[in-house]
Amino acid sequence: MRENKFQSDLIKEIKNLFPGCMVLKNDPNYIQGIPDLLILHGKKWATLECKRSADAPIRPNQAYYVKRMNKMSFSRFIFPENKEEVLRELQSAFKSGRSTRISKRK
Repeated sequence: MRENKFQSDLIKEIKNLFPGCMVLKNDPNYIQGIPDLLILHGKKWATLECKRSADAPIRPNQAYYVKRMNKMSFSRFIFPENKEEVLRELQSAFKSGRSTRISKRK
């Protein structure tokens, strides 16, 4: 499956799973490695880096940003082989009682 097709189908599925959410596509030329999708749902947010398959190459900085954003809220690599698992984890994160973590400036 092409990554663009997977991403397009995934956006539709996310919007069905989380009515009223916003799914934004990030510009890959702005900051290299920033995950493809930003999902805003109520007071919570998540990012997803889409890959066409489990063995698709990871580009420079992608692992760094997924790990960093996961510490802030929720972020994962997602591909057809792990899609159901990641979406279950995302549902759990969005349903949890805690808000996503927001760092405060000193």
